[in-house]
Amino acid sequence: MRKEGRSRVQAIEPVRLVLIGLGMATRPHLEAFADPSSFIEVAGIHNRGRAKADAVAERHGYRIYDMLEDIAADAGVEAVVIATPPDQRSEIVEMMARAGKHILIEKPLERTLAAARHLVETCESHQVHLGVVLQHRFRVGAKRLHNLVAGGALGEIALVRVEVPWWRDQAYYDEPGRGTYGRDGGGVLISQAIHTLDLMLSLTGAAETVQSFCATTRLHSMEAEDFATAGVRFESGAIGSIVATTASFPGSPESIIIDGTLATATLRAGWLEVIWRDGSREETGEPAVTGAGADPMAFPSDWHRELIADFALAIRQNRPPRITGREALSVHALIEAMTRSSLEGRVARVEPVRARF
Repeated sequence: MRKEGRSRVQAIEPVRLVLIGLGMATRPHLEAFADPSSFIEVAGIHNRGRAKADAVAERHGYRIYDMLEDIAADAGVEAVVIATPPDQRSEIVEMMARAGKHILIEKPLERTLAAARHLVETCESHQVHLGVVLQHRFRVGAKRLHNLVAGGALGEIALVRVEVPWWRDQAYYDEPGRGTYGRDGGGVLISQAIHTLDLMLSLTGAAETVQSFCATTRLHSMEAEDFATAGVRFESGAIGSIVATTASFPGSPESIIIDGTLATATLRAGWLEVIWRDGSREETGEPAVTGAGADPMAFPSDWHRELIADFALAIRQNRPPRITGREALSVHALIEAMTRSSLEGRVARVEPVRARF
């Protein structure tokens, strides 16, 4: 019976999609597209700069769409992957949603919580799937930890500690628009730590209040923050702490530590260690490979491949993808509250994210 089930999955017709935007974040996408297990077929690519599009098209044999309108009008295109900078997404999402194209979008959704919510509501109103590339949830260790938490193996969560000690050199922020509110929506929180914060929330449930401090260290010349710290109270009653920075040379793997009433779990990048109160322990996952150092893309494409395959199967099975746009609003709400708390110098309430229905 297992063989029959596997055959049914393999027989699924690949989803034809177009990749929009060819920046740094597209390398793992392109690698994942080449794997048949992603269940997709690349109909073409689009980029504002033609030279980059020509280079990618020549290397992979992809068609180039010169105009976004051509993608929207192509009845053979079922979905798009949007990997443009955040300030270029609103028009693209609205155009593709109106055309009935399902959308997989790179994190963050948009630059602000309000703008992110608008994209989510746009897709919902046009009844197209909106998935978000928050690939850290697809690591082996993260999936195992999710199952342990969901099954109650750690007991009740009491304390959560998150640390993102990453490094980016000044050259990274010298790119026009990077680390600005106008293009990116902020600094380390929305561009880097968003992965770990989203993963944290998927394990802990929603945050209720935060008190934070955000700043720019002397190690970077940039508009937004390269350091943020906060105390958090979750709706469950658990409490926690967050420290995130891109000023920690030479960069170390991010970590989430969950202290439960039955065990403590430490997830360091993709490696999970669980120690139960009776002294037994478990270790599982992948080595701590991460984009924590000077090269932001120093990680494998496996997590992207699984995420993209889930998105394609969600379309074929007419179900929500594993990480929906509406679910991703929770991490945007947390980041918005952390930023507001720092500016106002007081505890900030995290705006609840209402379910669609």
